[in-house]
Amino acid sequence: MPVTGTASITSAAAAGSPVDGILATAAIVLSLVLAIWALVAAVRHRAPDRLQFAGLAVLELALLALAVVALVALGGGERPGEPGAFFGYLVTLVCLPPLAWVLARMEPTRWGSAIVCAICLVTPVVVVRLQQTWEVVGG
Repeated sequence: MPVTGTASITSAAAAGSPVDGILATAAIVLSLVLAIWALVAAVRHRAPDRLQFAGLAVLELALLALAVVALVALGGGERPGEPGAFFGYLVTLVCLPPLAWVLARMEPTRWGSAIVCAICLVTPVVVVRLQQTWEVVGG
């Protein structure tokens, strides 16, 4: 019976994660769609276009919203399982789209589109790691 109680607590902690939900899923999907768009442009030898930059701006807004949700949860007394790693991933996550924008602007060739693609493929991984560091219970 104690094993069931522990499993319930772990499930409840995972279910109550502020960085896991529709906003995180939307950011992941948007990032992957943008990665595919940028990959197609890179394969076609196209420089990053306005749609890629607009996609990066929308992705940044989604990631900022995710960061705000996490910070509000922290202000409300909730705590991530690994605070140091959590904050590292949170800062990294918010910096990725602006980094892609700057590097792609510096490289106005197909490699700029490849940069956008690469960073958009890294973004979902960082979102998932952010979720994992929140949900860690008991180290």
